[in-house]
Amino acid sequence: MPVIDCHVHLYPPELNAAPEAWAAARGERHWATLCTRRRRDGRPVQGFPTVGDLLRDLDRAAIDRAVLLGWYWEQPETCAWHNRFLASCVRAHPDRLDAFATVHAGAGREVCLAEMARAREEGLKGLGELCPPAQGYSYTEETLRDVLRQAAAWGWPVNLHVTDPSGRAYPGRIETPLDEVRALVRSHPGTPFILAHWGGSLAFGWSGDETQPDNVYFDTAASPLLYGVEVWARELPRVGAGRVLFGSDYPLHLYPRNEEQDGLGRFVAEARAGGAEAAVFGGNLRRLLEGVR
Repeated sequence: MPVIDCHVHLYPPELNAAPEAWAAARGERHWATLCTRRRRDGRPVQGFPTVGDLLRDLDRAAIDRAVLLGWYWEQPETCAWHNRFLASCVRAHPDRLDAFATVHAGAGREVCLAEMARAREEGLKGLGELCPPAQGYSYTEETLRDVLRQAAAWGWPVNLHVTDPSGRAYPGRIETPLDEVRALVRSHPGTPFILAHWGGSLAFGWSGDETQPDNVYFDTAASPLLYGVEVWARELPRVGAGRVLFGSDYPLHLYPRNEEQDGLGRFVAEARAGGAEAAVFGGNLRRLLEGVR
Protein backbone atom coordinates (compact mmCIF):
# COMPACT_ATOMS: atom_id res chain seq x y z
CA MET A 1 0.00 0.00 0.00
CA PRO A 2 1.83 3.16 -1.17
CA VAL A 3 1.68 5.97 1.38
CA ILE A 4 1.58 9.68 0.49
CA ASP A 5 1.96 12.46 3.03
CA CYS A 6 -0.16 15.30 1.63
CA HIS A 7 0.92 18.00 4.10
CA VAL A 8 4.67 18.68 4.38
CA HIS A 9 6.55 21.96 4.78
CA LEU A 10 10.11 22.53 3.64
CA TYR A 11 12.16 25.72 3.47
CA PRO A 12 15.22 27.03 1.60
CA PRO A 13 18.69 26.84 3.17
CA GLU A 14 18.88 30.57 3.93
CA LEU A 15 15.77 30.34 6.09
CA ASN A 16 16.94 27.16 7.80
CA ALA A 17 20.27 28.76 8.68
CA ALA A 18 18.74 31.56 10.78
CA PRO A 19 14.91 31.32 10.94
CA GLU A 20 14.28 34.21 13.33
CA ALA A 21 16.65 36.62 11.60
CA TRP A 22 15.26 35.62 8.22
CA ALA A 23 11.68 36.24 9.36
CA ALA A 24 12.55 39.64 10.82
CA ALA A 25 14.25 40.71 7.60
CA ARG A 26 11.36 39.49 5.44
CA GLY A 27 8.52 40.89 7.54
CA GLU A 28 7.13 37.42 8.28
CA ARG A 29 6.30 37.94 11.93
CA HIS A 30 3.38 35.54 12.11
CA TRP A 31 5.39 32.66 10.64
CA ALA A 32 8.15 33.36 13.16
CA THR A 33 5.69 33.31 16.06
CA LEU A 34 4.37 29.93 14.98
CA CYS A 35 7.45 28.18 13.68
CA THR A 36 10.37 29.41 15.79
CA ARG A 37 8.64 29.17 19.18
CA ARG A 38 9.82 26.81 21.88
CA ARG A 39 7.99 24.71 24.39
CA ARG A 40 8.22 25.25 28.11
CA ASP A 41 11.17 22.88 28.33
CA GLY A 42 13.06 25.00 25.81
CA ARG A 43 12.89 22.57 22.91
CA PRO A 44 11.67 23.82 19.51
CA VAL A 45 8.22 22.91 18.27
CA GLN A 46 9.60 21.92 14.88
CA GLY A 47 12.80 21.28 12.98
CA PHE A 48 14.24 22.87 9.85
CA PRO A 49 15.27 19.89 7.70
CA THR A 50 16.86 19.87 4.28
CA VAL A 51 15.26 18.02 1.39
CA GLY A 52 17.73 15.21 2.04
CA ASP A 53 16.60 15.01 5.66
CA LEU A 54 12.99 14.85 4.52
CA LEU A 55 13.65 11.99 2.13
CA ARG A 56 15.46 10.01 4.81
CA ASP A 57 12.60 10.61 7.25
CA LEU A 58 10.09 9.46 4.64
CA ASP A 59 12.12 6.32 4.04
CA ARG A 60 12.26 5.52 7.75
CA ALA A 61 8.50 5.90 7.99
CA ALA A 62 7.88 3.88 4.79
CA ILE A 63 6.20 6.89 3.15
CA ASP A 64 6.54 6.78 -0.63
CA ARG A 65 5.77 10.37 -1.63
CA ALA A 66 5.09 13.75 -0.09
CA VAL A 67 3.33 16.92 -1.18
CA LEU A 68 5.28 20.06 -0.30
CA LEU A 69 2.96 22.89 0.67
CA GLY A 70 3.65 26.58 0.59
CA TRP A 71 2.89 28.75 3.58
CA TYR A 72 0.35 31.49 4.26
CA TRP A 73 3.01 34.17 4.03
CA GLU A 74 2.28 37.79 4.86
CA GLN A 75 4.36 39.11 1.96
CA PRO A 76 3.56 38.31 -1.70
CA GLU A 77 7.29 38.31 -2.51
CA THR A 78 7.85 35.52 0.00
CA CYS A 79 5.16 33.44 -1.68
CA ALA A 80 6.94 33.67 -5.04
CA TRP A 81 10.35 33.02 -3.46
CA HIS A 82 9.08 29.91 -1.71
CA ASN A 83 7.36 28.65 -4.86
CA ARG A 84 10.67 28.74 -6.74
CA PHE A 85 12.29 26.64 -4.03
CA LEU A 86 9.48 24.08 -3.99
CA ALA A 87 9.69 23.78 -7.77
CA SER A 88 13.42 23.10 -7.51
CA CYS A 89 12.75 20.30 -5.01
CA VAL A 90 10.21 18.68 -7.34
CA ARG A 91 12.60 18.91 -10.29
CA ALA A 92 15.33 17.24 -8.26
CA HIS A 93 13.10 14.47 -6.88
CA PRO A 94 10.11 13.93 -9.19
CA ASP A 95 9.84 10.32 -8.06
CA ARG A 96 9.20 11.33 -4.45
CA LEU A 97 7.79 14.86 -4.34
CA ASP A 98 4.90 16.98 -5.59
CA ALA A 99 4.22 20.57 -4.55
CA PHE A 100 1.49 23.18 -4.24
CA ALA A 101 2.05 26.90 -4.78
CA THR A 102 1.09 29.73 -2.47
CA VAL A 103 -0.13 33.22 -3.33
CA HIS A 104 -1.24 36.33 -1.46
CA ALA A 105 -4.58 37.74 -2.59
CA GLY A 106 -3.57 41.15 -1.29
CA ALA A 107 -1.16 41.44 -4.20
CA GLY A 108 -4.06 41.71 -6.64
CA ARG A 109 -5.51 39.61 -9.42
CA GLU A 110 -2.80 40.06 -12.05
CA VAL A 111 0.06 39.26 -9.69
CA CYS A 112 -1.66 36.18 -8.27
CA LEU A 113 -2.71 34.72 -11.60
CA ALA A 114 0.73 35.35 -13.09
CA GLU A 115 2.37 33.59 -10.13
CA MET A 116 -0.01 30.67 -10.46
CA ALA A 117 0.77 30.38 -14.17
CA ARG A 118 4.51 30.39 -13.50
CA ALA A 119 4.12 27.77 -10.78
CA ARG A 120 2.06 25.62 -13.13
CA GLU A 121 4.77 25.83 -15.79
CA GLU A 122 7.25 24.69 -13.15
CA GLY A 123 5.19 21.61 -12.37
CA LEU A 124 3.31 22.61 -9.22
CA LYS A 125 -0.14 21.06 -8.94
CA GLY A 126 -2.28 22.97 -6.47
CA LEU A 127 -2.58 25.85 -4.04
CA GLY A 128 -1.93 26.01 -0.33
CA GLU A 129 -1.58 26.12 2.45
CA LEU A 130 -3.61 29.35 2.43
CA CYS A 131 -5.04 31.20 5.44
CA PRO A 132 -6.74 34.52 4.62
CA PRO A 133 -6.97 35.76 8.25
CA ALA A 134 -3.23 35.25 8.76
CA GLN A 135 -2.38 36.84 5.41
CA GLY A 136 -4.47 39.93 6.03
CA TYR A 137 -7.41 39.57 3.66
CA SER A 138 -10.92 38.16 3.92
CA TYR A 139 -12.58 35.06 2.53
CA THR A 140 -14.75 37.38 0.44
CA GLU A 141 -11.76 39.12 -1.19
CA GLU A 142 -12.49 39.26 -4.93
CA THR A 143 -8.91 38.38 -5.86
CA LEU A 144 -9.24 35.19 -3.81
CA ARG A 145 -12.37 34.39 -5.80
CA ASP A 146 -10.42 34.88 -9.04
CA VAL A 147 -7.65 32.62 -7.73
CA LEU A 148 -10.13 29.89 -6.83
CA ARG A 149 -11.85 30.12 -10.19
CA GLN A 150 -8.48 29.66 -11.89
CA ALA A 151 -7.72 26.71 -9.65
CA ALA A 152 -11.02 25.14 -10.71
CA ALA A 153 -10.17 25.64 -14.39
CA TRP A 154 -6.91 23.73 -13.91
CA GLY A 155 -8.32 21.13 -11.56
CA TRP A 156 -5.98 22.33 -8.81
CA PRO A 157 -6.77 21.25 -5.25
CA VAL A 158 -6.66 24.12 -2.73
CA ASN A 159 -5.44 23.48 0.83
CA LEU A 160 -6.81 25.85 3.48
CA HIS A 161 -5.46 26.12 7.01
CA VAL A 162 -8.38 25.73 9.43
CA THR A 163 -8.33 25.88 13.23
CA ASP A 164 -10.75 24.24 15.63
CA PRO A 165 -12.63 26.87 17.68
CA SER A 166 -12.47 24.57 20.70
CA GLY A 167 -8.73 23.95 20.36
CA ARG A 168 -6.09 25.01 22.84
CA ALA A 169 -4.45 28.43 22.75
CA TYR A 170 -0.86 28.76 21.52
CA PRO A 171 1.31 31.65 20.30
CA GLY A 172 0.40 32.64 16.76
CA ARG A 173 -2.95 30.86 16.71
CA ILE A 174 -5.33 32.42 14.20
CA GLU A 175 -9.04 31.81 14.67
CA THR A 176 -10.83 30.52 11.60
CA PRO A 177 -14.42 31.66 10.99
CA LEU A 178 -15.84 28.25 10.08
CA ASP A 179 -19.02 29.74 8.65
CA GLU A 180 -16.94 31.73 6.16
CA VAL A 181 -14.96 28.63 5.19
CA ARG A 182 -18.19 26.74 4.57
CA ALA A 183 -19.54 29.62 2.48
CA LEU A 184 -16.33 29.76 0.43
CA VAL A 185 -16.45 26.05 -0.33
CA ARG A 186 -20.11 26.22 -1.33
CA SER A 187 -19.53 29.22 -3.62
CA HIS A 188 -16.80 27.39 -5.58
CA PRO A 189 -18.26 23.95 -6.30
CA GLY A 190 -15.77 23.30 -9.10
CA THR A 191 -12.72 23.77 -6.87
CA PRO A 192 -11.49 20.77 -4.84
CA PHE A 193 -10.76 21.97 -1.29
CA ILE A 194 -8.54 20.19 1.22
CA LEU A 195 -9.30 21.58 4.67
CA ALA A 196 -6.26 21.06 6.87
CA HIS A 197 -6.25 19.67 10.42
CA TRP A 198 -9.47 17.67 9.97
CA GLY A 199 -11.02 20.93 8.79
CA GLY A 200 -10.71 22.42 12.24
CA SER A 201 -13.48 19.99 13.33
CA LEU A 202 -15.61 20.50 10.18
CA ALA A 203 -14.83 16.88 9.30
CA PHE A 204 -16.72 15.80 12.40
CA GLY A 205 -19.91 17.68 11.55
CA TRP A 206 -20.29 20.09 8.65
CA SER A 207 -23.11 22.31 9.92
CA GLY A 208 -26.40 21.20 11.38
CA ASP A 209 -28.55 19.57 8.71
CA GLU A 210 -26.53 21.01 5.82
CA THR A 211 -25.04 18.35 3.56
CA GLN A 212 -21.27 18.36 3.23
CA PRO A 213 -20.35 19.52 -0.31
CA ASP A 214 -18.82 17.01 -2.71
CA ASN A 215 -15.77 19.22 -3.33
CA VAL A 216 -14.40 19.14 0.23
CA TYR A 217 -11.75 16.83 1.70
CA PHE A 218 -9.92 16.86 5.02
CA ASP A 219 -6.28 16.27 5.81
CA THR A 220 -4.98 14.97 9.13
CA ALA A 221 -2.06 17.38 9.65
CA ALA A 222 -0.92 17.73 13.28
CA SER A 223 -3.58 15.23 14.34
CA PRO A 224 -1.63 13.74 17.29
CA LEU A 225 -1.27 17.21 18.80
CA LEU A 226 -4.86 18.25 18.18
CA TYR A 227 -7.03 15.17 18.70
CA GLY A 228 -4.89 12.27 19.87
CA VAL A 229 -4.76 8.72 18.60
CA GLU A 230 -8.44 8.13 19.34
CA VAL A 231 -9.60 10.33 16.48
CA TRP A 232 -8.97 7.63 13.88
CA ALA A 233 -11.22 4.92 15.26
CA ARG A 234 -13.77 7.43 16.55
CA GLU A 235 -14.16 9.72 13.55
CA LEU A 236 -12.88 8.00 10.40
CA PRO A 237 -15.99 5.79 9.99
CA ARG A 238 -18.24 8.82 10.40
CA VAL A 239 -16.27 11.15 8.12
CA GLY A 240 -15.81 8.46 5.48
CA ALA A 241 -12.48 7.18 4.17
CA GLY A 242 -13.17 8.73 0.77
CA ARG A 243 -12.90 12.24 2.24
CA VAL A 244 -9.74 11.95 4.35
CA LEU A 245 -6.13 12.48 3.22
CA PHE A 246 -3.19 11.38 5.34
CA GLY A 247 -1.01 14.40 6.17
CA SER A 248 1.50 15.00 8.95
CA ASP A 249 2.48 18.72 9.06
CA TYR A 250 6.15 17.69 8.93
CA PRO A 251 8.56 19.00 10.29
CA LEU A 252 6.29 19.80 13.26
CA HIS A 253 7.13 17.53 16.20
CA LEU A 254 4.00 15.41 16.53
CA TYR A 255 4.95 13.73 19.80
CA PRO A 256 6.75 16.35 21.88
CA ARG A 257 6.93 14.15 24.98
CA ASN A 258 8.65 11.31 23.16
CA GLU A 259 10.75 12.86 20.39
CA GLU A 260 13.34 10.11 20.33
CA GLN A 261 10.82 7.94 18.49
CA ASP A 262 10.22 8.22 14.77
CA GLY A 263 7.27 10.62 14.72
CA LEU A 264 6.26 10.00 11.11
CA GLY A 265 6.48 6.24 11.45
CA ARG A 266 4.48 6.29 14.65
CA PHE A 267 1.82 8.47 13.03
CA VAL A 268 1.49 6.08 10.08
CA ALA A 269 1.17 3.13 12.46
CA GLU A 270 -1.50 4.90 14.52
CA ALA A 271 -3.51 5.76 11.42
CA ARG A 272 -3.31 2.21 10.14
CA ALA A 273 -4.32 0.77 13.52
CA GLY A 274 -7.25 3.22 13.59
CA GLY A 275 -8.64 1.94 10.31
CA ALA A 276 -6.92 4.04 7.63
CA GLU A 277 -6.45 2.10 4.41
CA ALA A 278 -5.39 2.72 0.81
CA ALA A 279 -7.82 5.57 0.09
CA VAL A 280 -6.64 7.65 3.04
CA PHE A 281 -2.98 6.83 2.55
CA GLY A 282 -2.86 8.01 -1.04
CA GLY A 283 -5.79 6.88 -3.16
CA ASN A 284 -7.88 9.97 -2.55
CA LEU A 285 -4.98 12.31 -3.25
CA ARG A 286 -3.99 10.47 -6.42
CA ARG A 287 -7.55 10.82 -7.66
CA LEU A 288 -7.46 14.57 -7.01
CA LEU A 289 -4.11 15.00 -8.75
CA GLU A 290 -5.31 12.99 -11.75
CA GLY A 291 -7.78 15.82 -12.28
CA VAL A 292 -5.02 18.42 -12.60
CA ARG A 293 -4.86 19.82 -16.14
